Amino acid sequence: MKRHTFALGGAGLMLGISLIAAQAQTVAPTTPPAPPQFDAQQTPTFVGIADILEFKALPEYHEPDYVRAFVDAGKLPPVAERLPKEPLVYKTGNMPDGTGVYGDVIRHVIGGRPEGWNYSAGQTQGWGGIDIGLSECLTRTGPLFQVKAEELAPLPNLAKSWEWSEDGHELTMHLIEGAKWSDGDPFDAEDIMFYWNDVLIDPQVTPLNGASPETFGEGTTLEQVDAYTIKWTFKEVRPTQYLYSMAYGNFCPGPSHILKAEHPAYKDGATYDQFKNAFPPEYLNMPTMGGWAPVEYRADDIIVLRRNPYYWKVDENGNQLPYLDEMQYRLSTWADRDVQAVAGSGDLSNLEQPESFVEALRRSAEDSAPARLAFGARTISYSIYPNLSANGWGEPDARGQAVRELNRNLDFRKAISYALDRQSLGEALVRGPFTSPYAGGLMVPTSYYDDASTVYYPYSLEDAKALLEQAGLVDTDGNGFVNFPADVQGGADVEITMLSTIDYQTDKSLAEGVIAQMERLGLRVISQSQAGNQRDANEQAGKFDWTLRRNDSELITVVQNTQNLAPTGPQISRGHRAGTDGTQDLLPFEQEMVDTVNAFVGTADPAERIELMKTYQHLFTENVYGIGLTQYPGALIINKRFANVPAGTPILQFNWAEDGLIRERLYVPEDAQTTNELHPDTLPGAPGKGNGPIASN
Repeated sequence: MKRHTFALGGAGLMLGISLIAAQAQTVAPTTPPAPPQFDAQQTPTFVGIADILEFKALPEYHEPDYVRAFVDAGKLPPVAERLPKEPLVYKTGNMPDGTGVYGDVIRHVIGGRPEGWNYSAGQTQGWGGIDIGLSECLTRTGPLFQVKAEELAPLPNLAKSWEWSEDGHELTMHLIEGAKWSDGDPFDAEDIMFYWNDVLIDPQVTPLNGASPETFGEGTTLEQVDAYTIKWTFKEVRPTQYLYSMAYGNFCPGPSHILKAEHPAYKDGATYDQFKNAFPPEYLNMPTMGGWAPVEYRADDIIVLRRNPYYWKVDENGNQLPYLDEMQYRLSTWADRDVQAVAGSGDLSNLEQPESFVEALRRSAEDSAPARLAFGARTISYSIYPNLSANGWGEPDARGQAVRELNRNLDFRKAISYALDRQSLGEALVRGPFTSPYAGGLMVPTSYYDDASTVYYPYSLEDAKALLEQAGLVDTDGNGFVNFPADVQGGADVEITMLSTIDYQTDKSLAEGVIAQMERLGLRVISQSQAGNQRDANEQAGKFDWTLRRNDSELITVVQNTQNLAPTGPQISRGHRAGTDGTQDLLPFEQEMVDTVNAFVGTADPAERIELMKTYQHLFTENVYGIGLTQYPGALIINKRFANVPAGTPILQFNWAEDGLIRERLYVPEDAQTTNELHPDTLPGAPGKGNGPIASN
């Protein structure tokens, strides 16, 4: 494959341009503008981990009356026998409204469509919190937004406790003992080892959130000690970062007693495609460790989840959770989710689309409004990520290869950044004190953000055009678009394809704005707007020049999924994975970023970590690793009838609000309960296609 380098003095076209371009520079890089004040934001009450939960046996346990009817009918063991030896107990003091009561339903509206229940093999259940209601993971991070900084660490979950070896290379985890899947099958280390050996380690299987062995460190191993003990072995010393990686959705095991029967390693003649698709949405009552299990699915209409009678968490009074008996997911659109939550026909929404902010605020301020609205910090941001791999990832054609060489040119990336009028991009989404220009890299809400370490290239079309010339790109045919040098692509116009999703209006609006602004610069950017799943698949396959997308949570939390902050492994980075030869052609600053992130993972010293993240932020933003666009807050919309909603719950920080809310603790006071359950007095039935919920008689 022929490669071209766009650099100073690299082509005859560059002669005489560099000095002119440099003299044309008028606006120097600076720090980002301060975000506008927004008084509607809420802040949480900070507590310690021991204030939230503990594991212990209680003198007695309770359940809803209709569930006890199953026990009386001989269809279900007594509640004490369905719980583990030491259930997870939520502390009353951390419940904003105290111990709850049983009954009622929470109505969700989502824009996704379920592929099936095999989340271990990458099938989406439609998002909107369905997977969070079904899956449980070794650790938990969603509620950490309320944990004091000095105690910040993942919450125990399926792993109730753990300890490090003296040399710090081994981590022994103790699983909850005696817990069961929603069909009554025991949960134990066999489920963990199936997930590790036959999902994560198996290169033919990709879990829902794309976890891989690299997520837990190069060379890491996992072994079973006994039925309720597992042992990790790491190359690093005490890499506590990986405890965060064991939370949603990287280490959430599926029911091995069901999945093994369809996996090629255990079923003769089975294929991986058959394994992935063996549990479609019609396959109801899929065993879960979460608070609910699926009992009804109607295509393009609804998914219904009913309480898991074997759920292994309780309150301090011994009431088996969840309090809510049913979850309903109406299959509509993401925009409709906001509309229905504000109107009261839906109960919960993560208001993420700024186009809806003004109307939602106006409606929630009315006395008759059924929902309350709470804005959090500016934890939503968007960036463009250029494909920086030049050694074959995605097997680009000649045009794509030439664009990747451009992407690797710092002057080119700077030109893109200078050409973006971020203020206008934000105002096109919503007017008011919501959006703020975003430089890229770490976001302001994280405690590791440092303004002085953030390099911001302010809007200057003049500087952007000068930098394009400096990169060897001028409009040689007079059609308004710059051309490659004559010896590259025959001097054709520079055409760049940009992935984005059609699932959200915000993404579509930003894509349109970027394309228009790039046209003013002289770059022809061609939109590849796709459904989110297709966009993600093309990203993973390296089939893109640029990808425009909402940023992931590691740029907020830093301590969670830290490895994703840089191309720390051949399959880690969204914008720079290994080429066809299995290696990465990292740029020098990328290698510095990798070294910085690895050093961060390798130290527990708080002061050293702060300095390392300052270095990371400077490397990221000065070298325009990702091109920041805009940032803004999200808002939690929740029906006023629900109790135990923690103040300041962000829609996304360590995880989505559906996890941060701890939905198994939500309840509706008796005088506010509805009669909206679709399957009252029923429980999940036996797993399998066509089987719905069962009644006690």
